[in-house]
Amino acid sequence: MKNLSSALASEVAKLVSVRLWWVLALIMVGYVAVVAGGLATVFAGIETGKIPGGEAHGLPPGFPLTTTVYSFATSIGYVFPVLLGALAATAEFRYQTLTPTFLADPRRGRVLVAKSLTLTGFGAAYGVIALVGSMAAGGLAIALFGLDPAFLSDEVLTLIWRSIIVMALWAAIGVGLGVLVPSQVAAIVIVLAFTQFVEPLLRTAAGFIDWLEPYGKFLPGSASDALVGSSVFTIMGGSTAQLEWWQGGLVLLGYAVLATVGGFFTSWRRDVT
Repeated sequence: MKNLSSALASEVAKLVSVRLWWVLALIMVGYVAVVAGGLATVFAGIETGKIPGGEAHGLPPGFPLTTTVYSFATSIGYVFPVLLGALAATAEFRYQTLTPTFLADPRRGRVLVAKSLTLTGFGAAYGVIALVGSMAAGGLAIALFGLDPAFLSDEVLTLIWRSIIVMALWAAIGVGLGVLVPSQVAAIVIVLAFTQFVEPLLRTAAGFIDWLEPYGKFLPGSASDALVGSSVFTIMGGSTAQLEWWQGGLVLLGYAVLATVGGFFTSWRRDVT
């Protein structure tokens, strides 16, 4: 336990010694706030009738305004903890910091566990920060239209703790990807291409292709939305198939474990110089 604590302290020190973590956090909270505030204004305006003729573009029944808006913290913010985890892992290979790390602690499995736990904790913190952005901007927009932002409702409180778990799991997935694909450029390309292009297309296709629909719910983004319990992309995708919230969590955890274990047996155990 003492050795694991030392490894954790070392991983935290590595992460906070560079600007990456807080630069990504600042970009994330700004991005989430702008999107959540903007779409909250649109949805609230349609709901109150202050944006006439927009009924066809409002939220359908069963998608509450508050949780849908606040869920932008994860539905668009999740890419940032993934990038943080992937960059933290690939930086070890790029800058060859694995050499002194393994000299100080030759138990490579313990080092990887410490890194995963550290980034999982930072991912949870990213969840809190992203929620501040979506709830502050979105809640303000909702309140300006005379609607209740419902910060302390059971539905919103449930969304909060689930969102924090989701962001923590995405950071763990990022670490696994970074270990599995040690090239920093390749890892960034994979993250951005999959999250911004490939998976949205697959989720949309799953909503309209019968044989693909049962598999679409196991995509990481779909599992993430299932765990949170609300997402505007569930509406846009057109798919009705969705996992239970706890199943979504297990699927995300499975992705993180598979990527990390695969990376351990391929890249992490190789000789380093």
